[in-house]
Amino acid sequence: MATHVKRAFKYRFYPTDAQAAELSRTFGCVRKVYNLALAARTEAWALRRERINYNATSVMLTAWKQTEELAFLNDVSSVPLQQCLRHLQAAFTHFFAKRAKYPRFKAKKRTRKSAEYTSSAFRFRDGKLTLAKMPEPLDIVWSRPLPKGTAPSTVTVTQDSAERWYVSLVCEDPSIKPLPATGTAVGVDAGLDHLLTLSTGEKITNPRHERHDRTRLAKAQRHHARKVKGSNNREKARRKVAKIYAQIADRRRDHLHQVTTRLVRENQTIVIEDLTVRNLLKNGRLARAISDAAWSEFRSLLEYKAHWYGREVIAVDRWFPSSKLCSTCGSLQNKMPLSVRSWTCDSCGTTHDRDVNAANSLLAAGLAVSACGAGVRPQRSTPGGQSAKKQEALRRDP
Repeated sequence: MATHVKRAFKYRFYPTDAQAAELSRTFGCVRKVYNLALAARTEAWALRRERINYNATSVMLTAWKQTEELAFLNDVSSVPLQQCLRHLQAAFTHFFAKRAKYPRFKAKKRTRKSAEYTSSAFRFRDGKLTLAKMPEPLDIVWSRPLPKGTAPSTVTVTQDSAERWYVSLVCEDPSIKPLPATGTAVGVDAGLDHLLTLSTGEKITNPRHERHDRTRLAKAQRHHARKVKGSNNREKARRKVAKIYAQIADRRRDHLHQVTTRLVRENQTIVIEDLTVRNLLKNGRLARAISDAAWSEFRSLLEYKAHWYGREVIAVDRWFPSSKLCSTCGSLQNKMPLSVRSWTCDSCGTTHDRDVNAANSLLAAGLAVSACGAGVRPQRSTPGGQSAKKQEALRRDP
């Protein structure tokens, strides 16, 4: 692993009216250039079977700026416009490698507002950050210090749906080093009644953040639906709904950070189940609860923290019958309905808690696969996945 890990430090800031206007213009120009480049690349392939790369779109950007119709692109910093072309190139790279779908056009209301600045477009001195085209530094709330002796390489400014402004600074963090080896391993079974069940027998409660605020959220949504479309009052009501959603997401993310950090610190090897959450969300009865549990975000946080600190995350194949397999003798039960929360093995007579047994079975399978050196990292998604109903049934009752 590299000596220093690049890490993003995210802070909230409060722009002046002039800064907010400049950033809003930049967001609009970034979206416009991205859509123009995507349309040009799509048209070139559809009509002439010609592939256009980043260099060609960069030349196009220069030509667009010289037209009367798109002359407004000169009013903002050129760096975020170039960066969005690089992001489009990365999106096509992932598409051709079959890691992602075809890039979509950016919509004003649906797409996250963001602009990325490289070192040539910002100045960071004495703890103050000044962006290009802005005479004054940003009023940033420094909730935690940046690593000493480092300077940001890129700065990304975003505005969420609740109209909160954030700036993310990417720096090298020399404090991130592999933790001392512990020699311990744990199996983790994800669920809804309990967010996580560990092979140690510990069950981590599912906070159900969305359910906690469901009444308040429903009231705000009804209030929003009654307003006249396009009115200022409807926009105010929309911001109230977005604020509630943002609070739910913040609490959920904070809880997942605490859980994943603890798992990485305490265990050398962590075995999880490879779930296709996208397919599970097609189950209309459980989709809301699955979304609130945020299993995909849990896995993402766990994997990058394990990479940082020298731990190992093993993902067992999603079709592995963890719930039906006796973790004591290894016999496989014929049936295991989801309603059965505890069961007794017909072969050895051991009584199991369903989730604890699944975690222990995952741990044993993960360690065995790791020792063999095969199948440790199954694909997170496969083309032509199974239906959500079958996926859920086989996850709990293979």
